[in-house]
Amino acid sequence: MAEKPIKKAAGKEKVADPAKVSIDEATRTMLARAQALGIETVFDRAAKMKPCNIGAQGTCCKNCGMGPCRLPLPKGGMEGEDTRKGLCGATANTIAARNFTRMIAGGAAAHSDHGRCVAEVFMSAARKEGDAYRIKDTLKLLAVAPHFNVATRVEVDGELLDRDTDEIALEVAEKALAEWGKPEGELAYLKRAPDVLYNKWKNSGVLPRNIDREIVEIMHRTHIGVDQDYKNLMKQGTRTAIADGWGGSMMATDLQDILFGAPSPLQSEANLGVLKEDHVNIVIHGHEPVLSEMIVAVSQTPEMIEYAQSNGAKGIQLSGICCTANEILQRHGVPLCGTFLQQELAIITGACDAMVVDIQCIFQNVANVAKCFHTKLITTHPIAKMEQESVIHIEFDEHYAIEDAKKIVKLAIDNFQNRSADVMIPSQKASQIAGFGVESIEYHLGGTFRGSYYTLNDNIINGRIRGVAGVVGCNNARTKHNEGHIEVVKELVKNDVLVITTGCNGIACAMEGLLTPESAGVYCGPGLAEVCETVGIPPVLHMGSCVDNSRILLAATEMVKAGGLGDDISKLPVAGSAPEWMSEKAISIGHYFVVSGVYTVFGVTLPIAGAPVFQKYLFETFEEMYGGMWDLEVDPLKHARKMIAHIDKKRAELGIDRARERVMVDMSTRREMAG
Repeated sequence: MAEKPIKKAAGKEKVADPAKVSIDEATRTMLARAQALGIETVFDRAAKMKPCNIGAQGTCCKNCGMGPCRLPLPKGGMEGEDTRKGLCGATANTIAARNFTRMIAGGAAAHSDHGRCVAEVFMSAARKEGDAYRIKDTLKLLAVAPHFNVATRVEVDGELLDRDTDEIALEVAEKALAEWGKPEGELAYLKRAPDVLYNKWKNSGVLPRNIDREIVEIMHRTHIGVDQDYKNLMKQGTRTAIADGWGGSMMATDLQDILFGAPSPLQSEANLGVLKEDHVNIVIHGHEPVLSEMIVAVSQTPEMIEYAQSNGAKGIQLSGICCTANEILQRHGVPLCGTFLQQELAIITGACDAMVVDIQCIFQNVANVAKCFHTKLITTHPIAKMEQESVIHIEFDEHYAIEDAKKIVKLAIDNFQNRSADVMIPSQKASQIAGFGVESIEYHLGGTFRGSYYTLNDNIINGRIRGVAGVVGCNNARTKHNEGHIEVVKELVKNDVLVITTGCNGIACAMEGLLTPESAGVYCGPGLAEVCETVGIPPVLHMGSCVDNSRILLAATEMVKAGGLGDDISKLPVAGSAPEWMSEKAISIGHYFVVSGVYTVFGVTLPIAGAPVFQKYLFETFEEMYGGMWDLEVDPLKHARKMIAHIDKKRAELGIDRARERVMVDMSTRREMAG
């Protein structure tokens, strides 16, 4: 090993029990190895550090220098008038609402800044400022352009002619970048929502004006002495969440598809066992795919493969963690190394020659773990550096993307020979089919010429499919790794609910073997199993990274357009879930689903329990306003059954709560129907 272990996990030092912290055998194996080597991981820190109970309730305010003001619930719960106040007089409802909306702002900022970076690279590609990036998917460009009010055809001498693709791309880039800071109007993409939903937002006064303004306004409103009405605070929280889901995130997904190609189903693998002892292992971790796309391209060149072989390796093995992993999986089939909680463990295998990180969900402690091995930790983003001197910073510049990628890949190859003989790669890995987008689902349901969401709606109406659930989100070290994800998903598919997944839930499902068509016969109810077998899809459809939750919004919109299930997303038999959430992004995602009309259940915790009135507002009143509402359920089975109950309620409201009988129609009956 390169250096001494961080800390000896011996004596009375409290450490995590591998059997109790994860359902995944590879994770348990590597955690046991870490403890044997005296290397502390997130699981051990969670065992030693208790969460703050008042903070978990959402009623700790530290927005000024007079605090923190802590307003715990009285023992035995609230009885009578709530007289709790901070020094300034802020009530528990105000404090909880401020904290909640600040989480929405943090999540929306993370997703939307990701989108801004992609838009800037898209602009560079449209201007042809370098050789790295080109428009790959012109069909997607032509489909997206009208949503920015960009014409794809132009009239010349009374005749409509196709516009030049380069002109369209440049105008789309300009219009897209303006969405972050335009001085007037509303976000262009809002009109992509069903008309009923758009009008609901308009009548409620929550149409976002531009992305940055909504985030900034939350920070202003939650400053001491500004907005002190929890309903008004949540009005701005709603506006900001919509700006994320139907703005920054949706644009990020669309522009990435145009630049790198819209995903289509492909086969790959998942879990720590994808690492290869005889290859140079480069693990890509984070959320922005603009550099990782170039690393994929460079690592596949004969030049780099020959260079790796000249250094004693058989080749180069790329794999990924978190949502950068999901991005390069869905377009290139690069295998998934692990979820958020497995990032330290990938290094502890001793086989990781370089971990390349960009933004979001990256433990600072991976730098400390890397020092115990030969692993080079490389940061690449100007806003995401680490204080440890051992970390290498190679800053990404879209104008020199290929050169940056070559530098990173070469550094990893050069490091291969510095490996210790003590490499331990778990054997666990599972096959998966990933890469489902709105367009590819449409194709699977109807083919090239008859692609439509009507097939999905028809199978919901006839009862083979009970409904659709979006199950997404992170891992959380305060709960058993992957247990919530897998138990919720298995209970849903067992009850004929088709699952759409993104983010670390998608990785967890891949590791469990739920992302293959064959799994339908093992885990699904008879109706869903029949549909999956007929169409040739898994019962859990992987739709990408956490920013790609916008795909789920558009898929729901396509269901509305297909007809038969109501005129709004809130009428559909659908539900949302984040069983193991931990990130502020999850709060923003959850809220934009709620205000888009989706009943949304979170696991683990929600930081609102210390303000019962505010909690009731989110859990009940929001359904009256937007058709969707928040809920919390820690137990995974109860969590899934709440979603199923909501789906059944929506089926009953639509009058499809009983499966239609299948009737054979003879030719004479058909003639009568035609007549």
